[in-house]
Amino acid sequence: MNPPRVLIAGIGNIFLGDDAFGVEVVQRLLRQSQRADVRVVDFGIRGLDLVYALLDGCETAILVDAVPRGDGPPGTLYLLEPQIDLNAPAPLIEAHSMDPAKVLRTAMVMGAKPRQVFIVGCEPGPAANYDEGETPMEMSAPVSAAVDEAVKMVESLVVRICGPIPSELLMQP
Repeated sequence: MNPPRVLIAGIGNIFLGDDAFGVEVVQRLLRQSQRADVRVVDFGIRGLDLVYALLDGCETAILVDAVPRGDGPPGTLYLLEPQIDLNAPAPLIEAHSMDPAKVLRTAMVMGAKPRQVFIVGCEPGPAANYDEGETPMEMSAPVSAAVDEAVKMVESLVVRICGPIPSELLMQP
């Protein structure tokens, strides 16, 4: 059996408010019927697991994550195509945290060869002051409101990459 063509990876910490964005998007995708040529996984903060998944032979990786860019208000969605510097040394990644740039660079240095990598990102709200005990457990209203639109963005990106869904490729959740 061939590996799925597309890997959709939800990234984030569900205990840190808006950082849960990627995980929530992927959880909603997992509740729907999936194509057999697409693998949808909630990686959370497991960077090493994502490295191994990228090494498994996907053609396209779509990472879904909170991405603080400062280009718009909280809830602003971005579609990014990161450029990976393969000449940079492979960074040390932590088993229980997730820096998508480090994970991608590590996977590619180790031999992962996705043809395309996309990031569906969402501008998070201001970071909480963790030193003073401010740890939001829920996503902010603007980021939570962006989840449904991000699901549509990911779905349209998959159709753009793979084409319409043939009935024989549709799997039930």
